[in-house]
Amino acid sequence: MKIAIIGGGAAGCFAAIETARLLPRADIHIYESLKRPLVKVGLTGGGRCNLTNSFRHVTSAEQVYPRGARLMKRLLKEFGPADTMAWFEREGVELVTQTDECVFPATQKASTIVDTLTRLLAALHVKLHCARRVKAIVATEAGYRLSMADGGDVEAQAVVVTTGGYPREASMSLFRPLALKTVPPVPSLFSFTLADDRLKALSGTVVEQVTARLTTTKFKATGALLITHMGLSGPAILKLSAYAARHLHDSGYRATLSINWWGEATEDDILATLRSHAAPRSARQTGTTTPSHLCRRLWHYLLDAAHIAPHRRWSELQPKELRRLAALLSNHQLSLTGRNPYKEEFVTCGGIALSEIVPSTLESRAHRHLYFAGEALDVDAVTGGFNLQAAWSMGYVVARSLSRALADANDNAANANEACPMD
Repeated sequence: MKIAIIGGGAAGCFAAIETARLLPRADIHIYESLKRPLVKVGLTGGGRCNLTNSFRHVTSAEQVYPRGARLMKRLLKEFGPADTMAWFEREGVELVTQTDECVFPATQKASTIVDTLTRLLAALHVKLHCARRVKAIVATEAGYRLSMADGGDVEAQAVVVTTGGYPREASMSLFRPLALKTVPPVPSLFSFTLADDRLKALSGTVVEQVTARLTTTKFKATGALLITHMGLSGPAILKLSAYAARHLHDSGYRATLSINWWGEATEDDILATLRSHAAPRSARQTGTTTPSHLCRRLWHYLLDAAHIAPHRRWSELQPKELRRLAALLSNHQLSLTGRNPYKEEFVTCGGIALSEIVPSTLESRAHRHLYFAGEALDVDAVTGGFNLQAAWSMGYVVARSLSRALADANDNAANANEACPMD
């Protein structure tokens, strides 16, 4: 029984390992278009591999999976973050959980995860074919025929598609012969470019807790914010980009961004804080008494944006000026002019429509023994290890489903042979 896995990323390699353990006699082949497998795994977490998240502060799947939350809620019950951590620890990988609940190998090196997976592939005799791109999947009476970009065809009785995200809709052309419904791909997880040169001049500045939202919409996110030479990044911005991926794509990445520099505090709360901050410092200049969570350069920028000179003393400020400053700090509006990729990690939303698969098995509804996992499906997550957790969960479920289906098929064939013995 030949099984072809299209894509040598996290979901593909994990599915191959688990399938090989369940079906040791299966002939499993991975076809990866790049020159080596697990490239994105090697880049995630800034090269340290944020392989999952404890989910300790996640109250609902929708909170971290903007698309595919219902499916992921089901899959996480089958193979969740605790299962992922236990799986890698059994393979000798020591893990650490950070204060933000992100889980990394103790070595702080993505190569630890990559090496573990590639070692297991070799030990289980999974054949890895790199620099071999599949350009089309065609259903046949015996299973599937894969048309290869470098010429020739590959036949397989079962196929698992784990091709990752699709940078362009044309990338999904390999599904055309199968007549599957797809969702057009658009970027997710990216930083914002801004037109405000003065703010960009503060590149490298971090504020630990802000709320970022797109005005006139319900899209918002909280977390740390990083000012860059192009605009804004950091967890709050990356989460917002994921939640609003399609909205931002449709608007040409032009929008008005609102930043609450005081986290989730209201304007009235900030005004009360400013008054209590000013009272014992009434004789001091506003520019020399910086709030503890803001650096002085950013504080001066915000004072200027509120039309308050930093040499003004707190006692000189009129009530309306304090109110104006509180209003700006709670709702500082900036013009978003475009997007930048988040370092070298590229995540897209879109892919095979979830209506095309059986949620409990990830098998195609229309084509038997055809499975999908990872970003090949219209499922994606915010930053923090949630995308990789989706890959592990889906790879695990596909392996279990595929092994059961093929075992049943073998039993049926054996029963048929017994019922119709050869003369």
